[in-house]
Amino acid sequence: MAMQGAPGCVAVLAALVAAAAAPCRAVDGASADVPGWLYPLNPPSAGTTPHAAPARRVRIPGVATSFPEAELGDLFFAPDWRPASHAPMPEIVARGRPPDVYACGYCHSPSGQGRPENAALAGLPAAYIIRQVEDFRSGARRGAWPGHYLPSELMAGVAQHASGDEIAVAAGYFERQTLKARAIVRERARVPRLRVIGWVYAADPSGGEEPLGERLLETAPDPVRHERRDDAMRYVVYAPPGSVARGGAIARTGGGVTAACSSCHGQGLKGVGLVPPLAGRSPTYLLRQLLAFQTGARRGPGGGPMQPVVAALAIGQMIDVAAYAASLPP
Repeated sequence: MAMQGAPGCVAVLAALVAAAAAPCRAVDGASADVPGWLYPLNPPSAGTTPHAAPARRVRIPGVATSFPEAELGDLFFAPDWRPASHAPMPEIVARGRPPDVYACGYCHSPSGQGRPENAALAGLPAAYIIRQVEDFRSGARRGAWPGHYLPSELMAGVAQHASGDEIAVAAGYFERQTLKARAIVRERARVPRLRVIGWVYAADPSGGEEPLGERLLETAPDPVRHERRDDAMRYVVYAPPGSVARGGAIARTGGGVTAACSSCHGQGLKGVGLVPPLAGRSPTYLLRQLLAFQTGARRGPGGGPMQPVVAALAIGQMIDVAAYAASLPP
């Protein structure tokens, strides 16, 4: 898919992607505490389609809207498949501000639903969103993965260039949107053999199975809808057997290893004040954040209370909590 927009944008993105390792391969000294499978990295050739037909229009099932294929890779254009599902987008959300501030709705979707590699912003308090952008700008919020991870790098770049007014407008807009369920959690010991597409997994066309082990894998059931940024598609999440029940126990009581998640995030993990809701959000996104808190990559003022909460959690326990949160209605 062609990446359009600012001059040199294609070259910059291609260089970042090319620097990334192949899917599931440890890079840049990653430790066992930050598993590579949680950061599915597109192969070096992904992200560009040199022969994309600019005039070809594409669609998704059940929607009358169509867009030129080339526009779907334009970081300054948020493909809005269902404009009636949300309020009118501000310019900063719909188009961004070239050459440095990409359209917020491109990654986070016009209705704020996000994707597994990008935060779902719908319904988050505006003040919380603003704080996170400020932390990205200061470096207080980073990803736990020590190598290249393009979604995080793009967000950090936007945070450096967006103005306070632009951030406030976008945050206020996303606060007013409604999060919808995006994940279907399935507990499995074995899963379809998977490949990486667009920063998530999808079933390998050649078929077959593989053991899940101690992993949490978020998959696109329809790779075409994922690549065309359909914000209504629900992702299938594979979690180890028993994860939801174990995660529920930790969320409600702490499970004897930490504080109960609900003591801060509220009943049903629906959030309290500026403490964000977790229910119904991407479990792999949540797991990456737990690891960021545990490794100190997220150390902003608002994240301080999370440091002791995650300190004693093993990766399996964090998988369980993330799977449980994703299983709840948003």
